[in-house]
This record gives sequence, structure tokens and C-alpha cells, in this order.
Amino acid sequence: MIEVLVVDDDVRVADVNAAYVAKVPGFRVAAKAHSAAEALRIVEELPIDLVLLDHYLPDETGLSVVRTLRERGHQTDVIMVTAARDVATVQAAMRHGALQYLVKPFSYAGLRAKLEAYATLRRTLDGGGEAEQAEVDRIFGALSATPAPELPKGHSPTTAELVRRALMGAEGPLSAQELADRTRLSRQTAQRYLKLLERSGRVRLSLKYGDTGRPEHRYEWVSSHS
Repeated sequence: MIEVLVVDDDVRVADVNAAYVAKVPGFRVAAKAHSAAEALRIVEELPIDLVLLDHYLPDETGLSVVRTLRERGHQTDVIMVTAARDVATVQAAMRHGALQYLVKPFSYAGLRAKLEAYATLRRTLDGGGEAEQAEVDRIFGALSATPAPELPKGHSPTTAELVRRALMGAEGPLSAQELADRTRLSRQTAQRYLKLLERSGRVRLSLKYGDTGRPEHRYEWVSSHS
């Protein structure tokens, strides 16, 4: 059984999230916390496997909680919950060991997909297998496992996954035209998804300057632990 700590400053939201977690086979809510201090205390006292961690807490941020956990030597897994697509926060949290993130508001189906992917990852590692970051991304499904409400209207998870795979398989940054050639999407569609992925923090934009004219925009996939 995977023991989960649900952290949210809103008592009602914490109760809803805890009820969601309890419905997923193999998971049990060990405790709920409504502040960073309370969350850190519970991790010290109870055998917590996974923290479903809201970023906006009354005393500290979720990012600060992740940093403190790692500084104290806790390897407890973390899935961040944020109310906005805060690129800097998500990237920083993943650099400090958060596995994935959810954007509020999310559905039971969205949370269940993340938890089931997490359980699969644990089974892989507990069974003696090794998982590279590409395998972690594959298990979590990155954007493709994200339910449709988390993608803006008019965006397809299937197309987002196609773009993700092309970027991850590239030896270096790609331009929108190069991505379009690899995926057989139109340049306009490739550009639209690249901008979406850049805003979500999964793609890094760089500029390539030539001798004349405007610089070329180039994009590369961002590893969660880069």
C-alpha cells in the first residue's frame, strides 16, 4: 500500500483530494496537512511514500517544502499541485526532486492517471529495474497522459505527444520547420504546440543568430531533472 500525505491550505480541497486518492486501488491517505510546517512534521513522524503537495501554502511555498525535505535527507516522492502554469516553479520543483505536477482544477481521472503511473514507476524500481528520465517521462505519459481539460481548447494530447517524442529523439534543438518535417505537421501547428510546451516549462527556447535577418527560434525538450 502506498501511503500518501495530502497537503492543501484549503480544508475542503484537501478533503476532496484525499477522497480522490482513497478511491485509487493501492493508495491510502496516511494524513492531511494544511501548512508547510505541518507537512514537514508529518513526514518526520510517519512513513510517507508520496506527498500530493499544493504549492501555495500559508507559511511557505510547496517548492520550499521540497527543498527542506531534500536538505533533511528525505527521499519522499512529491507530485506538485499548482493553480497556474508557473513555469519557474515547476522547473525548480523538479530540479529538487518533484516527480510531476498537476494543474488546478483537476479531475479524479487526471489525478488517478498520475497515481497509477507513479505506482507503475515504483514497481519498476522496486523490482530492481532501472529507469532513465526518458522512461520516467514515458511512464507518466508527460502531456499525453494529461486529461484534456489541462490542455487549452483546440489542442490534442495525441499531437502534443507526437511533438514531445520528436523533440526527445532529436540530437539538439529543432526549429518549428524542422519539427514539422519530422512529424508531418504543418509549420503553423508545430509552432502552436511548441509555444504551448514552452509556456508549460517542458520546452526550452533558444535563439540562433545568423549573419543577417531575424534570429531563428529553436526548441529542445527539458528533462525534469536538468
